[in-house]
Amino acid sequence: MSKRVAFVVGSGVLLALAFPEPHWSPLAWLALAPLLIVALEARPAAAFAWGFLQGAIFYAITLEWLYGFFCSYGGMSVVASVAVLGLLVAFLSLFTGAYALGVRLMRRSGAGWALAVSPFLWVALELIRTRVPVLGFPWNLLGYAVSDRLALVQMVTITGIYGLSFVVAGYNALLLWAWRRRSGKKIAIWSGVTAFLALVIVFGPRLVPKPAGRFAAHLVQVNLRPQENYSADWDRKHAAQLAELERLSVGAGRSAPGLIVWPEAPAPFSMQDPAFAARAREIARQGESDFLAGVDWWSYPPGRPVQVFNSAVMVNPAGQTVFRYDKIHLVPFGEYVPWRKWLFFARNLIGGIGDFTPGTKLAVGPLEGRRFSVFICYEAVFPNEVRQFADRGAELFINISDDGWYGRSEALEQHLNMVRVRAVENRRWLLRDTNTGLTAAIDPYGRIRARLPADRSAALTVRYNFRSDRTLYTRWGDWWAELSLLVAGAALVWNFARRSRTG
Repeated sequence: MSKRVAFVVGSGVLLALAFPEPHWSPLAWLALAPLLIVALEARPAAAFAWGFLQGAIFYAITLEWLYGFFCSYGGMSVVASVAVLGLLVAFLSLFTGAYALGVRLMRRSGAGWALAVSPFLWVALELIRTRVPVLGFPWNLLGYAVSDRLALVQMVTITGIYGLSFVVAGYNALLLWAWRRRSGKKIAIWSGVTAFLALVIVFGPRLVPKPAGRFAAHLVQVNLRPQENYSADWDRKHAAQLAELERLSVGAGRSAPGLIVWPEAPAPFSMQDPAFAARAREIARQGESDFLAGVDWWSYPPGRPVQVFNSAVMVNPAGQTVFRYDKIHLVPFGEYVPWRKWLFFARNLIGGIGDFTPGTKLAVGPLEGRRFSVFICYEAVFPNEVRQFADRGAELFINISDDGWYGRSEALEQHLNMVRVRAVENRRWLLRDTNTGLTAAIDPYGRIRARLPADRSAALTVRYNFRSDRTLYTRWGDWWAELSLLVAGAALVWNFARRSRTG
C-alpha cells in the first residue's frame, strides 16, 4: 500500500512541476508512468481511487491560486473558498480517476493492449472535460506541459493541443511497456522513439521560421488594481493615473502610428460613460491610431432587464466606433453564477453589477486593410472556440485579459503558456494585452517576441503581421481528439464484448 501511495503521490507532484511554474517540462515524459504501474495491478474500484488521488494532488497544486481569488475578490470566507476549490478539484479529478479505471479494465485483454489504448483514452477524457456544459475547464491539458518546446509544438497546427497531449501520454505508456518486462526489442523501440524526440526538441528549433513583423502595435499594460466593487467617484480618485495612461498611449501612437490596445476592462470603463468615451476618442485622435479597449457595454432592451456585456471596442482616429465584440464564453463563478438557486453560498462571487450577459457573435473586424478578431481572457483556453475566429477570416488574433485578479501567482504564466498554443494552432500573430501582466507579442510559431514584466504600467511597442493561410486544425478543429474518443470508446466496447464471449 505504501508503495502505491508513493507512486501515485509522486505522479501527481511530478506532473504539477512540469507546468508553470516552475515548468520543468521534461518531468511530463515520465509523470504518468507511476500511475499506470498502480492502475494496471489494482482492482477496478481501487484503480479509480488511485487515479482520483493523482488528479487531486495535481489540480490542488496547479490551481491553488484560485483560493486567493475566492478569498480576496469573491467575498467568500476561508471555509467557503476551500470548499469551492475542493469541489472543482474533485470534479477534475474524476477524469484522471476514469483514466486509471479505463486502463485497468483494458488490462483484462493484456497489459500491452491497455497501454496502447491509454493515450487515446487520456485525450478522449480531455475532450470531454473541455466540452462539459458550464463546467468545462481545459486548464493545463497535458500537452501544455511540453508546449514550450518550439519544434515539438508545431504539430498542433494539425492536431491541436490534443495531439501534443497524445504524444506525452503515449510516451509514458511506451516507457512503461519497454521497462515493465524488458526485452532487447522493446528497449530498442523505446530508445529509437526517445532519440527521435530528443533530436526534434534539441535541433528542431533551427528549422522553425522566424517571420518579420510589418505593422506596429502598442500594448498598454495599465496596471490598475482590480476591485470587487467600484465607487461612484473612482474616476476622480484615479484621475492622475488615467491621465498618465492617456499620455503613455498617445505618445506611443505618435512615435509609430499603429494600433493602441488596452486590456480587458480593469475598471468601470464603458462607452456609455461620456468621460471614458471622450478619453477613448481623444487617445485615437491624438495618437493617430486605432484604439482598442476592454469595456463594460450596457444594453437597455425595451421591456427586458438591463444587460451588461464584457466587450472589446475599437475607436478610429475620427472618433467612430468601428468594432465591437462581446465575450461569449463567460467564466462560471467569476462572471456569472450557474445554478444560482442551489449554490447559494457562491452568490457573492459576482461583484456589484451582477451577472454578465454572454455575447452571441464571433466578430471579425477591419484593421490596416486586413481582418482581425479579439477573444477575451478565459476564452483563450478553449482551442476550438478560438480557431473559429481564424476559420471566419481573422488574420490576426488579439487577446485582452485581466489576470490582476490572481496577483503574482502561477496563473499568469499558465495562462500565457496556453495562449501561445492558440497562435501556433492557427498560424496567427497574437497580441496579448493584460492589466497587470503578462503582456506579450507572440509570432505564428509560438515564439514570445516581446513581453512586459508583471505589475508595471508601460506601453510595449511590438511588430506584427497578418496571415490568411488556414491550418489543418483551423479547418477541421478537434478531429484528433474526436478520433481518440471514438478509438477509446470502441476499444472499451470490444474489451467488454471479448470478455463476455470468453466467460
